[in-house]
Amino acid sequence: MVNGFDPSRLEDLDPAMQGAIRRRQALLGPAYRLMYADPVEVKRASGVFLYDSQGKAYLDAYNNVASVGHGHPRVVEAIHAQLQTLCTHTRYVQQGILDFAEDFVPSFGGPIEHVMFTCTGSEANDLALRIAKHKTGRNGIVITSEAYHGNSDLTAGLSPSLGKKSPLGTWVRRIPAPDSYRMKPREIGRTLASALQREIEELERRGEGLAAFIADSLFSSDGIYAHPTDVLSQVAEVVRRAGGVFIADEVQAGFGRSGEALWGYQRHGLQPDIVTMGKPMGNGYPVAAVAMSHAVVESFGTNQRYFNTFGGNGVAIAAAQAVYDVVREEGLQANALKVGALMQAGIGELAATHEGIGDVRGTGLYIGVEFVKNRATKEPDSATALAVVDGMRKRRVLISATGPNANILKIRPPLVFSPANADQLVATLDDTLKALRGRTA
Repeated sequence: MVNGFDPSRLEDLDPAMQGAIRRRQALLGPAYRLMYADPVEVKRASGVFLYDSQGKAYLDAYNNVASVGHGHPRVVEAIHAQLQTLCTHTRYVQQGILDFAEDFVPSFGGPIEHVMFTCTGSEANDLALRIAKHKTGRNGIVITSEAYHGNSDLTAGLSPSLGKKSPLGTWVRRIPAPDSYRMKPREIGRTLASALQREIEELERRGEGLAAFIADSLFSSDGIYAHPTDVLSQVAEVVRRAGGVFIADEVQAGFGRSGEALWGYQRHGLQPDIVTMGKPMGNGYPVAAVAMSHAVVESFGTNQRYFNTFGGNGVAIAAAQAVYDVVREEGLQANALKVGALMQAGIGELAATHEGIGDVRGTGLYIGVEFVKNRATKEPDSATALAVVDGMRKRRVLISATGPNANILKIRPPLVFSPANADQLVATLDDTLKALRGRTA
């Protein structure tokens, strides 16, 4: 796991942390992972800060679950009020879910007119792919090379970022990520469209055919590629020529994080057939959704039933409505654009004195910083990137790393990040890089 704790180094930690981790291993089993070489204990959170049991504050520049800030009072109050009133499934007539859907669906534009609720983004992508397979009568799914789309059996099978030991489905094909650092921007869309056409032909040759292409429009696990924004529209043309369904996975890119649009795919000037969302939708309460056109879901709805015991329950909808209201009323999309630009500019200035920084990219409050051994060759430098992540953790600023070589810093704070928070992050990054340079001098 990128930026994961190595259990073989347990003895390096203080006794209290060793005891907590041993207890965790005994009770939760071996599949769970911890982040950072020196794991972080958390006890409470507020806004953009996490606090440990000693009251030490950690600046959270990684967590897109608490999209409107940890413990936002509007969301907490909405959940509390609804939990005292009613919390049950969707097989009864309830006004809250209808009011939210009526408010929410127009944000997607175009032919999208329905929304179905799940608990997680994995469930949302799983349902979206079921609908696409039913619609097309085919099984083939195409993804980008290092994508992540969930941890159900189906979605893990199309999430190569889970690692080489996590098998991909035999019906899955991959195309390159839009590497704007190494590819000419004007050629990226055409390159991806051509690669997709080849994979579709291979799927057809093997009797699978194309059911769907699914992509996160910020290509988060591929390395965070926000530009150019003409890529996905070219891909969508190929998908539709082949009779496939285009699915926009907005779990990472949605809810205004890009700063430029509420939904990441809107930056690419395209209209997907299905949109999925999850993590930030309830600010920590488990709620996710699939939005789609009537044409895509009509046959599925006629021939299949869908039911989710907890998806779309009254409390989930109250949380989702509160988050959606806060994003709009507090201007968090505009804040993401402003603060993200400040942060990118500040990190860009650091690149002038820290030669290991090869590229700074992203949009809004989703920023990637790529480390290379040599700017001329652009050879990835994962060791430095991971050392930076751990160095910032020691200075109590939390980020992570991403990309196939784990050489790209992933900076993804809550949308309420302020200019002062951005300044703290940039200053801490500078201090960390200076310390690393001194250590290797």
